[in-house]
Amino acid sequence: MDHNRELLERLWTPDSELALSPEAEHEMRTEDYVLEMPQSGERIVGRDPMRAMQQEYPNPPSIEILRITGSGDNFVVLGRSDYGGDVYYVANVVEFRDGRIARETRIYGAPFDPPAWRAKYATSPPQ
Repeated sequence: MDHNRELLERLWTPDSELALSPEAEHEMRTEDYVLEMPQSGERIVGRDPMRAMQQEYPNPPSIEILRITGSGDNFVVLGRSDYGGDVYYVANVVEFRDGRIARETRIYGAPFDPPAWRAKYATSPPQ
């Protein structure tokens, strides 16, 4: 199996809970790691600030991993995050360099019902 994919899979337990501490995740990131979250405009630069942010996070969501796709240095992790009843779907674009996570772009979207004109073409995703 791909080493980078194995690193991603180690982040969560089989029941989709975060498996690693901020300190353990810190070791998986490059020194110049960058996290971008376009919806909020946040950009965290450096693995030390990322670890500090994680350590202060007041109430982390539960995260259900739906799929991990990619190979080599580029992956996309699709998930469903539950912040105590507020649900968001997450697309996390993860870029590796030299076997460590160098960059992530996390895009969050709230679920919504399809418009009536389009609903007839869609099926519900498996739960």
